[in-house]
Amino acid sequence: MVRGPGRAGRFGAPAGRLVVDTGPLRTSPAFRRLWTGRLVSGFGTQMTAVAVMYQVWRGTGSTVWTGAVGLAEGLPLIVLGLPAGALADRVDRRRLNLVAVAGAAACSVLLAVQGLGPGGSGHRSGHLVVLGVLALVAVQAGFGAIGGPAAGAILPRLLPKESLPAAFALNRVTWQSQMLVGPALGGLLIGFAGVGGCYVLDALSFTAGFYGVLSLPPMPPRAAPDGEPRAVGGAVRAGLRDIAAGLAFVRRTADVRGALLTDLAATVLSMPMSLFPLVNAERFGGSPRTLGLFLSAVAVGGVLASVLSGTFTRLPRPGLVMLCGSTGWGLALVLFGLVTQPWLALGLLAVAGAFDTAAVIARSTVTRLRTPDAMQGRLGAAEQIVGQAGPQLGTMRAGLVAGATSGTVSLVSGGSLCVVAVALVAVTSPALRRTTLPGAAQAATPTPAHAAE
Repeated sequence: MVRGPGRAGRFGAPAGRLVVDTGPLRTSPAFRRLWTGRLVSGFGTQMTAVAVMYQVWRGTGSTVWTGAVGLAEGLPLIVLGLPAGALADRVDRRRLNLVAVAGAAACSVLLAVQGLGPGGSGHRSGHLVVLGVLALVAVQAGFGAIGGPAAGAILPRLLPKESLPAAFALNRVTWQSQMLVGPALGGLLIGFAGVGGCYVLDALSFTAGFYGVLSLPPMPPRAAPDGEPRAVGGAVRAGLRDIAAGLAFVRRTADVRGALLTDLAATVLSMPMSLFPLVNAERFGGSPRTLGLFLSAVAVGGVLASVLSGTFTRLPRPGLVMLCGSTGWGLALVLFGLVTQPWLALGLLAVAGAFDTAAVIARSTVTRLRTPDAMQGRLGAAEQIVGQAGPQLGTMRAGLVAGATSGTVSLVSGGSLCVVAVALVAVTSPALRRTTLPGAAQAATPTPAHAAE
């Protein structure tokens, strides 16, 4: 929507400045098409996430196996992420992303085929079909690992720097909306059409995502900051030197390093997704319709935080926003593990989702603004490993701890470790605490004309 100056809010700030800035959608048709395509395709992805978790749970009845879903999704990101990031800085990013989207769509088609077959009922499938599902999930995650760094490096080419925080917030609105609606629809669809129905819709939704990328302009590589030429025309194998240069950049750029470490602490130590089927069975009777509520509860808070993202995207210190958001995420999960009332538990998941959204938007702002274009692909690979593989490994950790102890111990210990780790990063990374948005320091200092007033 187009906003004017807006009414003053309760504390004197214009009311329009509290909500998400939609400027990138209005000013950039290419970003608008890309954003719309990702919006549609992401709903299918979230429905499939519920279908996979439900099928694995019904086939095995084990939190270790539901945790293995996280391993199947996270391991390819770790193995392929860094080479894919180097490749994204040497080839046309649009073309590489198109190949990855097409491969992921093919995996969804194969999931749909098996889901519509005899093994799709889950409880009759046993471990053999579950292993096949996990294999397809791993291959699909591999395509995501290949295309993810290129996808993340597209935005800095499409938009000016001052529009990037708003674009990250809009992307977060998309993702949280998908998590809010997708899992709930997935649970309902499983009840009516089985897991195969979710897989079919996911395969169809990739059409929109493919069009969003196809409509982008070509994005050939640019010269590195040191003048090293980048390959033009055709794919060139990314070498170990490129990967090492990307890791060296992260290591020597203190605020980028601190942001990634903070996200890693929040994801690996306190990701509760593999525990949701267990908690659902204990508190909601095990219905697939209520299983989707857990992911949706996280998304409720995330959507609210995204819609009101103007409250923190315009703050001058995104590093501090990230540290506070990650701490709030861990504390909310500790409380979620302790309460026994199911609706209070869902409310705490919503609070956790709100803190997580603020932290993720702030992380993207810090890392993307501090990274030159020729390093964006490799930075995207590092973010992908931390932001996507980290949660999957955290999911596996939570399942293993719950299997050895209990769901409560897993949740409380994970959230507590997250808070401690984030505090250590805050103490040891002053550069992250001091990171300032471009122009914020100048805006804070009055000009002579203002001083005269």
